[in-house]
Amino acid sequence: MYSLLIDHLSTAVVQLNNRLEIEYLNPAAEMLLAVSRRRIYGNDLGAAFREDESSIQALQSAIASGNPFTKREAEIECSNTQKLFCDYTVTPIMGSSNSTETIIIEIHPRDRMKRISQEDEIIANHESSKELVRGLAHEIKNPLGGIRGAAQLISRAFTDEALNDYTQVIIEESDRLRDLVDRLLGPRQIPKNKPLNIHKVIERARQLISVETDNQIQLIRDYDPSIPDLIGDESQLIQALLNVTRNAMQALMEDDNTQHKTIQMVTRTLRQFTIGSKRHRLVCKISIIDNGPGIPDAIMKTLFYPMVSGRAEGTGLGLSIAQSVVHQHHGIIECNSYPQKTEFNLLIPIETTVQS
Repeated sequence: MYSLLIDHLSTAVVQLNNRLEIEYLNPAAEMLLAVSRRRIYGNDLGAAFREDESSIQALQSAIASGNPFTKREAEIECSNTQKLFCDYTVTPIMGSSNSTETIIIEIHPRDRMKRISQEDEIIANHESSKELVRGLAHEIKNPLGGIRGAAQLISRAFTDEALNDYTQVIIEESDRLRDLVDRLLGPRQIPKNKPLNIHKVIERARQLISVETDNQIQLIRDYDPSIPDLIGDESQLIQALLNVTRNAMQALMEDDNTQHKTIQMVTRTLRQFTIGSKRHRLVCKISIIDNGPGIPDAIMKTLFYPMVSGRAEGTGLGLSIAQSVVHQHHGIIECNSYPQKTEFNLLIPIETTVQS
């Protein structure tokens, strides 16, 4: 009866003996850790998940003392090498000989809460940076207009062509700075939303990237053809995908250590998925995955800020603009990066009506 009750718990439960060998997992633990309990019974704890040496020592100490403990915000590695962010509680169970015979580990995943918190932070930071850029643009464009106008008036007063060349430089550089500020502000026009096939958008971006790479990078497609049409601005979404994919392309082209360079373009649907604090019935997930060197840890948290780039020649505007476009479509771009695997996920809700 007790086993039946534990099997129906939504909390992942793992039972170990005092030698840290697995005696039992409930179905929730099987799903969370991506293992089959019948295959790992009798194996040590590492067959289910791996922890650092200090955590193993804490388990052994709990067995010796009989005292329970809880570890917060642990990062464990499952048998399929996936990382799992969780809290877990260890409870020793004493036997008839007054020594620990069994320990129960209850695992509470925090990945979802951590992701929601990170998304809220990304959205808040993106809004803050946009407000900062708007204020900066206003302060820059006003004097730029005055400088450009004065240069035009001066050029009309000069009869010497050589002097006119100097005023033309002032005008051209003023225009260049104005264009830079406009790019910092991102898309200014209201999205022309209409039903569209997301794979048509991806294919357009893929064709353009294919031409730019000149077959030096293999572009791999893995599409879910069942994804319904979503509501969006086709040209803006093409630009966002181009910016993200071009970022991966440039990282690979500049990397001399990766021999077989690949970019994967993957589409999937997510049901009842939360973006920020809002739950959506259906979300389109577009993943751009490259096997390049990865993104430096120093810029991961500011990756989508304007003018932040890990490349010497980079402007730092591509990802910022892409995030703005996806944000206008009520979505978000997330990034996970390790050496040989950087994954950008564009998450866009699939709405059934056009939103003004």
